[in-house]
Amino acid sequence: MGENTRPRLLEIRQGVLSKNDRLAQELRARFAAARVFVVNLVSSPGSGKTTLLERTLSQLRARGHAVAALVGDLATENDARRLARSGAPIRQIVTDGICHLEAAMVAAHLEGWDLAALDFLFVENVGNLVCPASYDLGESMRVVLLSVTEGEDKPLKYPTMFHAADLVLLTKMDLAQATEFDREEALAAIHAVNPGVPVVETAAKKGRLDAWLTLLEERAGVKRASPAAGG
Repeated sequence: MGENTRPRLLEIRQGVLSKNDRLAQELRARFAAARVFVVNLVSSPGSGKTTLLERTLSQLRARGHAVAALVGDLATENDARRLARSGAPIRQIVTDGICHLEAAMVAAHLEGWDLAALDFLFVENVGNLVCPASYDLGESMRVVLLSVTEGEDKPLKYPTMFHAADLVLLTKMDLAQATEFDREEALAAIHAVNPGVPVVETAAKKGRLDAWLTLLEERAGVKRASPAAGG
């Protein structure tokens, strides 16, 4: 690649990000007006993101909240079909090879939804810890998942994403002993990149989500309307 090409590529990239940021701000204002709390879930593939989201949607509904989700994938609608088992409205965003969601994609898939009728809207981003870090989706909170099966140093390898996190979820904690996961080392790596960021431990398949659900309710400023089944 020639030297003269690089400034042009940089200019194009800056233009794309600038356009995305403008659209994201418009979305943020729209979400705020509707009083819906929007969560952008980001992780590497295999972190348990879809399982956690399915259980989260089901349990929030059991607690009396109106929820919905957008699901981003390079191809297929498999995750949307899985999440639909929660009973929540789900829409799939197929990116056709793009490694992240963009604000324009989110906006295009909101058509026909009454956002004001929702308490929470979840956006399951494409499984990738690189590209999504640069794209604001107008979310209220960006949550990065780290599975015990991925290794404690993942935040040090992908600092941009973990630095941008408003919250880190440690997932599959029921497998921590079997995988010899070093919790303290993982926490040190997370806080080396993002000092003070809250960290919540979860085990979705075992139903250990109560701390996560309570935090969501607190951040969104909504009250639990009915007891959860388990958690």
